[in-house]
Amino acid sequence: MKRWFGLGVVLAASLVLGACATSSPDVIQRGDAQRMAQVEDAVVLSVRTVTVDGSQSGVGATVGGVVGAIGGYGGSGVQREAQVLGVLAGVAGAAVGNTLERMTTREEAVEVLVQLKNGERRAIVQAKAAEVFAAGDPVIIVTTGGKVRVTKAPR
Repeated sequence: MKRWFGLGVVLAASLVLGACATSSPDVIQRGDAQRMAQVEDAVVLSVRTVTVDGSQSGVGATVGGVVGAIGGYGGSGVQREAQVLGVLAGVAGAAVGNTLERMTTREEAVEVLVQLKNGERRAIVQAKAAEVFAAGDPVIIVTTGGKVRVTKAPR
């Protein structure tokens, strides 16, 4: 019964971490709303798919370590053996939790290489969205509060 409880906690933690992994360019942060943005015209030179590495905030390792330690400690009826198992399972749980956090916060993105009207070139990485860019597309680069995103120019 204790093993099923531990497995349930790990599953719940991975679902919570997975739900946190999104950075769509279509979602604007509250602090960026009603803020003046710099807008520049550009043309897409190339587009490629990239993977943005997941975060390691320590939450996954902490949750995994606690769940592992509790599960390991409950795995034996002998006090000394339970303590050793708790420590070993805690370390293993922390490693697994860290890996889970990193994998669930990893996301697919696009790198858009653009050329501005003045000839300057920039590479911008942003989360994949509904817009699909192709070489030659006219685009607008929107800079708000130090954050940059690319969107198709209105026709």
